[in-house]
Amino acid sequence: MANDTYLSIEKKSQGLFRDRGSKFIAYAWPVKTGEEIKDKLQELRKKHHNARHHCYAWRLGAAKEHYRFNDDGEPSGSAGRPILGQIRKYDLTNIVIVVVRYFGGTLLGVGGLINAYKSAAADAIENATIAKRTVDHIFEVRFGYPAMNHVMSVIKEEGAEQLEQDFGIDCRIIVSVRRDRSEPFVVKLKKSDSVSVVKFLETV
Repeated sequence: MANDTYLSIEKKSQGLFRDRGSKFIAYAWPVKTGEEIKDKLQELRKKHHNARHHCYAWRLGAAKEHYRFNDDGEPSGSAGRPILGQIRKYDLTNIVIVVVRYFGGTLLGVGGLINAYKSAAADAIENATIAKRTVDHIFEVRFGYPAMNHVMSVIKEEGAEQLEQDFGIDCRIIVSVRRDRSEPFVVKLKKSDSVSVVKFLETV
C-alpha cells in the first residue's frame, strides 16, 4: 500500500458475541479526532447505562502512530488489548471500537474474556465496509488569466480535486491532491512564473 493511503471503515457497524449468559455488543465507528472518540463513548454509556463494562480501543492517523485501549474494570489485558488486536489484524486506522458487556452471572476467566472481546470486535469489523482512503494536501493556487490553461492542465494531469474557485480580477482555486503527488503538482504549476501555490493543510 502506498504511503499516502490507509484503510478505515466507511460507517458505523455493530457486532455481537455471547458466552454463558454474558452478552458482548461491539460498536465500530470511523473517527478522525479524540473529541469524536469521547462523544462516541459518552453516547454508548448513556445508551447502555446498565451494562457492567464499556471496553474500547482506538487508533488514529495514516501512520497508525496514535492508539489507546481501556479494560474498564475487566482484568488487565483481557478486553481493550484484544479489541486493539483486531484493529491491527485488519490494518485499520481512524477507528474506535467499543464493546459493551452485560454480565450473565458466570465468570468467564481471563481466557474467556479475551476470546469474547476479540470475537465481538472482529464481528463488528466483518460487518463493516472497509475502504482505502488517501492522505491529501490542500493547496491554494493563485494565478492570472493567461496561466489558466496551464493550471487547469496540471490539475487534470495530477488528478487534483477542485474544492473552491474564484475567478475575479485574478484567479484563485483551492485543490486537494494526494500527498504522494503533491511535490510534482507544485513543481509543474510553478513552471509558470505567474502561479503562486500555498499549502493549507494535510487531511487524513
